[in-house]
Amino acid sequence: MNSRQRRGVILLLLSLLCAFGAFAGVLSVISDVNAKVGPEVSAYEITSDVPPYTALRPGQFEKVTMPERWLSENAVTDLSQISGKIAVTRLKKGSLLQSDMIVDRPALQPGEQEIAIMIDAATGVAGKIKPDSRVNIYATFAGERDGATAGAARSAAQVDQSVVIVSNARVVDVGRLTALEPDRDNRGNQATEAVPITFALSTLDAQRVAYAESFAKHVRLALIGQGGETAISPADRTYTLDKDK
Repeated sequence: MNSRQRRGVILLLLSLLCAFGAFAGVLSVISDVNAKVGPEVSAYEITSDVPPYTALRPGQFEKVTMPERWLSENAVTDLSQISGKIAVTRLKKGSLLQSDMIVDRPALQPGEQEIAIMIDAATGVAGKIKPDSRVNIYATFAGERDGATAGAARSAAQVDQSVVIVSNARVVDVGRLTALEPDRDNRGNQATEAVPITFALSTLDAQRVAYAESFAKHVRLALIGQGGETAISPADRTYTLDKDK
């Protein structure tokens, strides 16, 4: 083997060593990235906005993969977790599904139906009402004013009253505190924050609640203490100031 051949062999060996070194470097970088990022797991992205209190379906979510260490502890990684669940608040498109966004669908008794209303956070029993709580639902109505007696302090035709719309109502879900956009024409009297509360009611009681939410000045809840679920007499269901005169 002459000197030129020897130089060629040496250069070939050096090239092979450099190639092995580069390959080892790439493997080292990949191993380091894997060590930092960790294994990938499945998560579920919301494909379109989901209204609150809506039953969840698999078609509303798209499977994505990402490093496990980047997911929060309450991320949903198994879509079977949504079975029998409803959204507790509005689910935004593109968000990752979290277990605290969903709750069990409330169990209804025969003849019951769910109805949800927004309760003013200032006048409700803030933080004390929970699922399975029992409450009395009060509504206050403004009496009609008689234009013919405008000069009088109070007209006989005007009777402001407070009414127990539903007694011993069962709460099945309490939503998150929600900021409300004030009415431009009545900013001073509008609540700024409210909590959506879902009840299990008979058809008639659900109609009473819907009526009160539409026409009452205010709807309030009174939490009933343990063992206090007694019927309210008809005479005590309606109150006016005349009763104290």
